[in-house]
Amino acid sequence: MADVGEVLMSVLSTIRVPKPGDRVHKDECALSFSSPESEGGLYVCMNSFLGFGSQYVDRHHARSGQRAYFHITRTRKAKKEDDNNSGSGHPPKKKPTRLAIGIEGGFDVEQEQYEEDVKVIILPDRQEVTSEDLATMPDVVRERVSLSMAGIMAADSVSHTLQVQQWDGEVRQESRHAADLKQLDNGVKIPPSGWRCEVCDLQENIWMNLTDGKVLCGRRYFDGSGGNNHALLHFQETGYPLAVKLGTITPDGADVYSYDEDDMVLDSKLPEHLSHFGIDMMTMEKTERTMTELEIAVNQRVGEWEVIQESGTTLRPMFGPGLTGMKNLGNSCYLNSVMQVLFTVPDFQSKYVSNIDKIIDEAPSDPTQDFKTQVAKLGYGLLSGEYSKPAPDPGDENGASEPRGDQIGIAPRMFKALVGRGHPEFSTNRQQDAQEFLLHFINMVERNCRSGVNPSEAFRFLVEERIVCQQSQKAKYTQRVDYIVQLPVPMDQATNTEEIHEAERRREEGDSSAPTVRAQIPFTACMAALSEPEILTDFWSSAVQTKTTATKTTRFASFPDHLVIQIKKFTFGLDWVPKKLDVSIDVPDTLDLSALLATGQQPGEELLPEVAPPPLMTPDVEVKGILGSHGNEEDDSLYSPLLSPVLDESTVLQLCEMGFPLEACRKAVYYTGNTGIDAAMNWIMSHMDDPDFSAPLVLPGCSSGAGTTPTESLSEEHLATIVSMGFSRDQATKALRATSNVLDRAVDWIFSHLDDLESMDVSEGGRSAAESEGGRDPPPGPRVRDGPGKYELFAFISHMGTSTMCGHYVCHIKKDQQWVIFNDQKVCASEKPPKDLGYLYFYRRVAE
Repeated sequence: MADVGEVLMSVLSTIRVPKPGDRVHKDECALSFSSPESEGGLYVCMNSFLGFGSQYVDRHHARSGQRAYFHITRTRKAKKEDDNNSGSGHPPKKKPTRLAIGIEGGFDVEQEQYEEDVKVIILPDRQEVTSEDLATMPDVVRERVSLSMAGIMAADSVSHTLQVQQWDGEVRQESRHAADLKQLDNGVKIPPSGWRCEVCDLQENIWMNLTDGKVLCGRRYFDGSGGNNHALLHFQETGYPLAVKLGTITPDGADVYSYDEDDMVLDSKLPEHLSHFGIDMMTMEKTERTMTELEIAVNQRVGEWEVIQESGTTLRPMFGPGLTGMKNLGNSCYLNSVMQVLFTVPDFQSKYVSNIDKIIDEAPSDPTQDFKTQVAKLGYGLLSGEYSKPAPDPGDENGASEPRGDQIGIAPRMFKALVGRGHPEFSTNRQQDAQEFLLHFINMVERNCRSGVNPSEAFRFLVEERIVCQQSQKAKYTQRVDYIVQLPVPMDQATNTEEIHEAERRREEGDSSAPTVRAQIPFTACMAALSEPEILTDFWSSAVQTKTTATKTTRFASFPDHLVIQIKKFTFGLDWVPKKLDVSIDVPDTLDLSALLATGQQPGEELLPEVAPPPLMTPDVEVKGILGSHGNEEDDSLYSPLLSPVLDESTVLQLCEMGFPLEACRKAVYYTGNTGIDAAMNWIMSHMDDPDFSAPLVLPGCSSGAGTTPTESLSEEHLATIVSMGFSRDQATKALRATSNVLDRAVDWIFSHLDDLESMDVSEGGRSAAESEGGRDPPPGPRVRDGPGKYELFAFISHMGTSTMCGHYVCHIKKDQQWVIFNDQKVCASEKPPKDLGYLYFYRRVAE
């Protein structure tokens, strides 16, 4: 064997010293979840700084030719007993006093103590070089290798920079109303204690408006506790923006809330504003918990097993393949829950896990940035069972204690960073909506599966919408693709209305012992609300050439292999403030949707003519000058694509008054066909992240002039994405040209123009149908699977908290007829799965 010094000299040119900006993966393998704590440690390539576990380092060496690796192994130090321990073997934890992570007074981020051993390994013979060995080597070798080793050790690992180390939820901004707040000279003076709501006499959660001194109760929380919303209602009536929570005032400050800014704020003139109503801030004492303390209490409870719906039950930890926990990376429970469920679906298992060796063999030089590789890595980590082992108990050096619920599990840092990259929400460490993440991930799968098997087809189905003009009784049929059924919650159908009203009455009377009563909603009532016809009051009928009333009925045009149902618990109040419905729904284990199968055009039924609404002429436009060669003044069947469509101006105005951009409001009304404020609002909420959200409205079908997109400038990526969904390239081209090359809008457009596409012979700038392969284009529409509409429940995701932007997610999955609860790193057999309190339900087709 060659001398190690000579070997190092021969590879010296490949050894780099990390520079600022280099990504150093020294905590996690690029292809697995091996780490320096794993058996065999972690090998960091001293050229690319990619990390590899012992099972993959030889493969990387063979592919890249790199020979020098920085080897890191860590072993956990035994923790010393604290003199003030509680007798349980664990030192007492400091109680958090600040809504923060990783800073003084915040939630403690436990840092394990390790002993670290590092050296250089030269492949393929695995020759070892320690720091002591370097001292005897030539200066040029010693200097380069020592600098590289020191640089790798000193560099922040990629996982470290992605992880939440410090987060401060108490950083508040100065209210824009504070400096010039108007205060009424109405003679109101507030006593230093004994406050009651002026409307309902509640004595807790009391707020004083800083403009007029009104003393009123705060918001009602999702569980029915809190106040009765009287302070909020007062703001809605008066517009007076700032309120202070009485009982939190001390010489150091107080809780101040801005209803207009919808957030806790700072008021630099608070002493002056309080003294206006006779309150001396310097003499006040705290008598109530601040909003921060209340949130801390909630966050502490969220981490306890009792709150995860199965309180009072000792849950049996489970380990093995398919029973692997996932570490919470700081509000990543939404991602953990969704991915646990997806990898119980056979399509995702076969696409990514069964082919993992092939995927890794074909991975690019930097697999940390490859979608397919990272999804396969996550899927294998969850299903293999390699990481489904009990987490070591710091107080149990001999491993003699019973296994705890916590696992070693996996930390999906690379995966989260990759799927969230560039996204305004999923790239952050804030809590997110699990349903939105599910759709975001499915969209990424669609884009990355342009050829070959596409696992998201398991959820894809077609929806048929039938609109009937009530004046002409003629119908219009459209189809669209969807992945989730959104089930409405008809609160008026609650079976325990009397109990709810009685509890509300007692709370309004100030009875603090009034129980919290959850509304019981029959699942059949939710399904009836989904299937009942919707009344459209401002429908433009091409049959009668005017606005009239129509009914819209929605049915399944196909049934997917796996059905996702979202309970629409999160809604908007009359003031457009998000709120969560606290409901219990008797969701069944089996489901038969056969009665909701679409029937298509009925015998003898007439269809609405395919005629566009007439153009709306603006006062400063001359018809003659615009029509030009497109038509003439006497022929109104031809009109310029530059003209604006008829838009319901009252709906546009309402949306503008809510603060949305004018052009976005115009597009919302246009793309929902003037069907009213609710439909337009839903369009806005689902398109707010579009890059062209505020861009001017571009009419579909424009063949020239402004708003058109030449074929040459169309995005090949967008074309490939639409083609992968089952459409021809000609059809994809037409859709993108009609929507200014915006992918999301093109997909919406193509599904609303399926009838046009069926009769499409020649695309603009494309081949004719006769010239295409085999002389036939594939039929328009996405590739959808179809079958019987009978299903069985196999998983559900539950949410706790006041909104999708806070709280906690867990999921329950049925494994071999046993319900299992996945709560981040805890995986246990479920004794009482709370099927009535779920948010997302996952069904699979039952074979006939």
